[in-house]
Amino acid sequence: MIYSALQEAALARHLSILGGFHPRPSDDVPTDCKTILLLGPDEPAFWPAFRASPEATDGAPDPMDRWSRRVIGDWAETLNAQPLYPFGGPPFLPFYSWALRSGRVHASPVQFLVHDTAGLMVSFRGALALTEEVALAAPPPPPCDTCASQPCLTACPVGALTAEGYDVPACKSYLDSRAGTACLTGGCRVRTICPVSQRFGRLPAQSEYHMRQFTGA
Repeated sequence: MIYSALQEAALARHLSILGGFHPRPSDDVPTDCKTILLLGPDEPAFWPAFRASPEATDGAPDPMDRWSRRVIGDWAETLNAQPLYPFGGPPFLPFYSWALRSGRVHASPVQFLVHDTAGLMVSFRGALALTEEVALAAPPPPPCDTCASQPCLTACPVGALTAEGYDVPACKSYLDSRAGTACLTGGCRVRTICPVSQRFGRLPAQSEYHMRQFTGA
């Protein structure tokens, strides 16, 4: 399998390969797996495609997870690969550590994952476990290394997300208030202020969807 062809196939499904790695014997991956490819939304094409999908319009719970299972599962079948997902637990698969293994994802100054092209908007809809070793390009340097101002450290209006940690109750409380409307409808300011995030193209409507899922609104 050729990486560029796999990426083209991912884009045709409104996904993108955000990284990959060749597992070590000690890694928690399926038997005979030679390559893990991490899949995330292809922005901004992903959101309109998802909104037009049967999962988004049938009124049943967990539409995005069901979309991911269908699209990634069907693709995996054509590749004789095993689909893996960051949801459906517990137990949950170690997508955080897998992302770090790829070399294209790093811990940001606020400890959220940051990606070389998605910035702090990085997210994963699933992964492919391939029995073939796919050649992977050397990853670029971490984007935070050249971000002098690191605006993510001071962007949260209530200081809920800083280098010291993430105060989830304070974040949710703010989002439930009138003052938090802009964050609820436009996305987390810490994520959106990242210079790499701003070049990524995620639509505000998609950010609002995830924020409402987070708060239960």
